[in-house]
Amino acid sequence: MNALMAVHPGPVRRRGPSLTVDLDAVAANTKLFAARTEGALMAVVKADGFGHGAVGVARTALSNGASWLGVTSIDEALPLRDAGLRAPVLSWLNPLDADFATAIGSRVDLAVPSREHLDAICRAGIGARIHLQLDTGMARDGAAPSAWAALCRAARHAERLGSVSVVGVMGHLGCADEPADPDNAAGRTRFAWGIEVARASGLRPPLRHLAATAATLTDPLSHHTMSRVGAGLVGIDPSHTTVLSPAMTLTAPVVGVRRVRAGTPVGYGHAWSAPRATNLALLPLGYADGLPRASYGRAEVSLRGVRHQVVGRISMDQVVVDVGEATVAVGETATVFGPGHAGEPTVAEWASWADTIEHEIVTGIGSRVAR
Repeated sequence: MNALMAVHPGPVRRRGPSLTVDLDAVAANTKLFAARTEGALMAVVKADGFGHGAVGVARTALSNGASWLGVTSIDEALPLRDAGLRAPVLSWLNPLDADFATAIGSRVDLAVPSREHLDAICRAGIGARIHLQLDTGMARDGAAPSAWAALCRAARHAERLGSVSVVGVMGHLGCADEPADPDNAAGRTRFAWGIEVARASGLRPPLRHLAATAATLTDPLSHHTMSRVGAGLVGIDPSHTTVLSPAMTLTAPVVGVRRVRAGTPVGYGHAWSAPRATNLALLPLGYADGLPRASYGRAEVSLRGVRHQVVGRISMDQVVVDVGEATVAVGETATVFGPGHAGEPTVAEWASWADTIEHEIVTGIGSRVAR
């Protein structure tokens, strides 16, 4: 055959790749996490609910055991308010020139990782609810231990003046996905020390939260009065200890099929050539839509309930699938990944094929994919 794609007649559907979110799976996961801790459950819906839709995931989680919402930036918090969600919301990663006044007016709690952030929040207005944030061993966000006592004293002074209300102390464990890692115990110890320092400064925050998804599942000593769960809500367990319900399915239509001879090269760089005469199917999505280019040579999709290998390099907008002797028509739907109940590839497998984590796969699905 020549280099032109031979399009075979079939039930053409005028649609492209599609992402479907199973909110029943989110509900089941939320109930599981709510049952794992005696404290409150914060549903973390940052990064558009880990790519699953922040508002939908938030509503579902709040209806199934969560009582708080968590995001990174103020810009992520405000759409939740615009959608009519009135549960407490915490935002914990903001620059010094963030719109703290709007956050205060919208009743968004704010994490405070430094004296500079505290001062900026106090300048923005009165009545801010803040959570002092301690670095418990990641050298990332949160106040360094050497700056913690001074931050607590300054926060207590601001509280006496009525500028803020210190309602929480928070931290984060860097190795919770490995429950036996000794750094988890060190992080818990530092957090306990941080609480004592806050109390010695005269603070009495009712909320103390350290555990995220993995620690909520595996480390009861880290639970305190609240746990923050994000990836777990959508079916990702970084600790690989618990069966959760994956909530995302990605499909794409077949837009072209062709028969090729043995030796026919496919894709950029001719990285793959057909070892035999075979049928190829073309799907209209690629790395611009979130399929990791690094999964070349390992990735698979499902057509008619059968897995087939993605061949040739993944392009920006398209992938080629070797379907062998199967007869595939234009317009048929390929499942790129799903919960795996019908044998289709899962997000976990795509992450393994690309040598990355599931979080990167689900948050990387591009805007061209219809939700």
